[in-house]
Amino acid sequence: MAITKSTEFDKKKIRMAEFAKALAHPARIAILEILAESDMCICNDITERLPLAQSTVSQHLKALKSAGIITGNIDGVKSCYCLNDESIDELRSMMGSLLNKLGESSANCK
Repeated sequence: MAITKSTEFDKKKIRMAEFAKALAHPARIAILEILAESDMCICNDITERLPLAQSTVSQHLKALKSAGIITGNIDGVKSCYCLNDESIDELRSMMGSLLNKLGESSANCK
């Protein structure tokens, strides 16, 4: 088993990496777009709107939920999902800061 050195990084970098890992698949981006288009939690609609099997969509939902980007509730036999506004704000802030730093840095290297 590989030894990880993630404990040597601050919590903000570790959290940003968790977000990045959760976003690192086009199906997950599509799921977030579907959820963003809706004003309410979505239940079975997600699977119907993607060219993926229900089990595959469930795995992607699990990854997004694990990172805290979405929340999910079980309502009988249905699972309903919503964006986690607090995590979306955190993601926006972290990635915005990083992209601003990268933009400033690349301007110096021409």
